[in-house]
Amino acid sequence: MELAVLLTNGRNKGASDIHLLPGEYPVYRINGRLLREPGEKITKDRLMKFLGELLPEEKRACFLREKEADFAWTDEACHRYRINAHFQRGNPALSIRILKDKIPPLADLGLPDSVKDLLNQESGLILVTGATGSGKSTTLAAMVEELNISESLNIITMEDPVEYVFESKNSIIRQREIGSDTDSFRSALKSALRQDPDVILVGEMRDLESIEAVITIAETGHLVLGTLHTMGAVAAVDRIIDVFPEEKQNQIRLQISGILRGILNQRLIPGTDGRLVLACEILLNTSAVASYILQGKTNQIPSVLETGRKSGMISMDRALENLYKNHKISQKEYEKHRRIIL
Repeated sequence: MELAVLLTNGRNKGASDIHLLPGEYPVYRINGRLLREPGEKITKDRLMKFLGELLPEEKRACFLREKEADFAWTDEACHRYRINAHFQRGNPALSIRILKDKIPPLADLGLPDSVKDLLNQESGLILVTGATGSGKSTTLAAMVEELNISESLNIITMEDPVEYVFESKNSIIRQREIGSDTDSFRSALKSALRQDPDVILVGEMRDLESIEAVITIAETGHLVLGTLHTMGAVAAVDRIIDVFPEEKQNQIRLQISGILRGILNQRLIPGTDGRLVLACEILLNTSAVASYILQGKTNQIPSVLETGRKSGMISMDRALENLYKNHKISQKEYEKHRRIIL
């Protein structure tokens, strides 16, 4: 089976991901579930051929040496994919994320209205959090596109790899890919302030240096959008603080309490109609939230989430309950996801 056929099949099936392993049938993730495609099994030789199509010779040599590669790829029909190539049991394997051809409008994602209100901020930090595959990249892209259409801004994105490709509209957008356009998030963030930015998107705040740089930029009067891999909004605050040495944490609490604007925590859940449904927790940095962050009492923030509905906040527990009451998710999914609330 040719790579183009596998990719076309994936798009036609509405798959989000394709997994190709030697000795296995192709596996598609459709609405959150893995489904095998019976027929022709994938061989090691076929996978090496696919890698030859996906990677130029110098990058293929780098992959064979380092055993890992993350990159974006565009096919002849201009469809885009995010690809992870890796080895397992001594053989190559591929995980392919199928990217949407168009950036969905923010209003179509099922997010609360308070998310759009967050974009009216001129400075500070907005975080989108959740597990891998929870739609963080799509939400960020929709937020950037909303600004691109409605505002006149200089927007800089830093991504590894670039997923959605933007076309400058009322704003100008430059997209910098880590590894090809810049060496690292750290170096990209360092030079960003010399590029007259209004908004900066950081694809992933992955270590102390990138988090520290994001905090500095947000403090200098710029709006920063970023992602963290956490399972809750409060957990994102704790993750940022805990990455710093203990002697610096009081200072970081002070800085975060000042720059944070809001945190979205997302999950994609199989719905009753067979499609994935977005459950979204929204934490806004009210005076009460800022006070708890400053005092190191983040364990008190969930109580603010429960009582802050008038200001646009919603807890994950409440978001799940709303989906269940509106018959968008089953009782089984409702109870399953309530058990993993952090």
